[in-house]
Amino acid sequence: MKKVSFAEFGGPDVLQLIDAEEPHAGPGQIRIAVRAAGVNPVDWRVREGQMLKAHPITLPAGVGLDASGVVDEVGEGVEDVKAGDHVFGEGSSTYAEYAVLSAWARMPEGLTFEEAAGYPSVVETALRIIREVGVRPGQTLLVSGASGGVGSAVLQIARDRGITVIGTAGVANQDYLRNLGALATTYGEGWVERVRQLGHVDAALDLAGSGVIRELVELTGDPRKVISIADLGAPEFGVRFSGAAGSVPAALAEAVGLIERGRLHIPVERSYTLAEAAKAHIDSQAGHARGRRVVVA
Repeated sequence: MKKVSFAEFGGPDVLQLIDAEEPHAGPGQIRIAVRAAGVNPVDWRVREGQMLKAHPITLPAGVGLDASGVVDEVGEGVEDVKAGDHVFGEGSSTYAEYAVLSAWARMPEGLTFEEAAGYPSVVETALRIIREVGVRPGQTLLVSGASGGVGSAVLQIARDRGITVIGTAGVANQDYLRNLGALATTYGEGWVERVRQLGHVDAALDLAGSGVIRELVELTGDPRKVISIADLGAPEFGVRFSGAAGSVPAALAEAVGLIERGRLHIPVERSYTLAEAAKAHIDSQAGHARGRRVVVA
């Protein structure tokens, strides 16, 4: 099969499309013929060697966590899906023609493979950080860097729970945030005052790692009411960095419910081929996404 791999840590140029042996499902796992794989910041952070403590790997290594596809092999003890079922979920080395998943759910009706591949990690992250930051219905949540995949999920999940959201993003994404139900404003000079004009902030999430932790603490008045998933220096300000995943199966189940109720939709900004994986990483690192990027097998 074809698979994206890297043999050394480094920039996007270390990614290679290689011929590799097909993986097989072990106990409690399934194998899918991959139709699409989600592109996540953790993918390029692993490629650069940033995540060795959290994600120790042996080189050469594959790339990717999220995928959607068609079940073609079921491991021992798996009873909820069968060959031919369309699923989305999380596994390893998903930028490939075949991948093994350790967590999955059946794809909701009407969802394309490209769309489905964009949900697993971002929904798990969104649910986790909303819980960790402790924001409640009737309160206001500030989301810095709100237009990407996690931000898109946070905005919609928060709205479904009766939480008001203020979102910051670039000029081009202001209408996108408003369409997701957020009070929108731009980042850049004067952004703190623009946020204050939109309302009192009870809690805040840093999704972009753009050096705004000090200001988020100032706006909330309490470092315990701020969570970052992108700034490794956040603990210097007493702010929690949230990087450890929670229950992916539970997150997938909640995602299915939200999608089926019409309360969650994350658009795909761009699709790439396996051979374009390096370009996908370049674009992901540049930020400014509106929704998700996926690699199509």
